[in-house]
Amino acid sequence: MSYDTLAIQTDPRGVATVTLGLPETRNALSGQMLADLTDMAQTLGQDRATRAIVLQGAGKTFCAGGDLRWMKAQIEADRQTRMREARKLAEMLQALNTMPTPLIGRLHGGAFGGGVGLACVCDVAIAAAGTRFGLTETRLGLIPATIGPYVIARMGEARARRVFMSARLFDAAEAVDLSLIARAVPPEDLDAAIEAEVAPYLSVAPGAVGAAKRLARRLGPRIDDAVIDDTIRRLAETWEGEEARQGIAAFLDKTSPPWA
Repeated sequence: MSYDTLAIQTDPRGVATVTLGLPETRNALSGQMLADLTDMAQTLGQDRATRAIVLQGAGKTFCAGGDLRWMKAQIEADRQTRMREARKLAEMLQALNTMPTPLIGRLHGGAFGGGVGLACVCDVAIAAAGTRFGLTETRLGLIPATIGPYVIARMGEARARRVFMSARLFDAAEAVDLSLIARAVPPEDLDAAIEAEVAPYLSVAPGAVGAAKRLARRLGPRIDDAVIDDTIRRLAETWEGEEARQGIAAFLDKTSPPWA
């Protein structure tokens, strides 16, 4: 399979490495990348021959979050278009979250906004020490809507509220404390740490792994169609607000929004 925004390599063991391939935009989540990630989850992620998937980013940053020009287009669009585009983001996250294949996040550089959402749908995420994190949506007049259910499921409400609304940046050590990532390791040890997470999946039954993952999701916080639809509506409504218009315009123009 071939994608415009992803590079995929599968080794003889059935371990696939999926690389976000837009380093020039710090792997920002464009509309095309959302579509590519969704398709990957629905194809490679459903293939019993795939024993595990490692998700990483090309260049200096794992994922900078939503592509701001894509977001700006939603502000200028009509309500129906906004809802459709918000659904693309929500469906991508749910496709990754529900695929039976284990998903292991290999994080470096930074994970912001939607990049934090990607980390939260991984079954385990490990970051290089020095990686920075932030739920930066409110800085732009937006909210972490479609990623919200996965962030709360990963961190729990009390921990999430430390970083969910403030757009404060935090380091890998705090990301461990927040349960966002499992471990932070020196950059030179990152590959070995990822391999240590992959290796156990090569000696267990793939069908049982998928069934166990479904059970864990069933026992965890509810993320069903009603929850997803609510987050889509909330994101679309936020895009319609004056704060989002001002915040994204200020970011693109490299100026300060009125509230800063």
